Amino acid sequence: MTEATPNEQVVQRLIDCINARDIAVMDELFHDDAIMHWPQSGEVVRGAENRRGIYNAFPQLPTITPRRMTSGGDLVVAEALLDYAGPQYQTVFIFEFRDGRIAKETAYWSEAFEAPEWRSAWVETE
Repeated sequence: MTEATPNEQVVQRLIDCINARDIAVMDELFHDDAIMHWPQSGEVVRGAENRRGIYNAFPQLPTITPRRMTSGGDLVVAEALLDYAGPQYQTVFIFEFRDGRIAKETAYWSEAFEAPEWRSAWVETE
């Protein structure tokens, strides 16, 4: 097993602080001008003040279970399960770094759905 890169360690700290419900740590991990982009809802969160507002207003923070993390240069991609004590979402995060801190996070998530029968001859199910 390879050792996590410094940027991967930052992403792991982010996961850990959300799981611990210690969101103040996020200020150490994100640049003040960082952008969070959620393409599926069309939302963009700009800057530390808005990020703090969103995370402080969350009705319930998820528990994040990482599946896989890969990185190169200033980019980290993380796959994870987000569990909101009921609804669960398969999620892909794309983190862009600048000087060791997160400059942009793009997140895609989806609830699980039933696989269509027509594909069953060619696929395996988990």
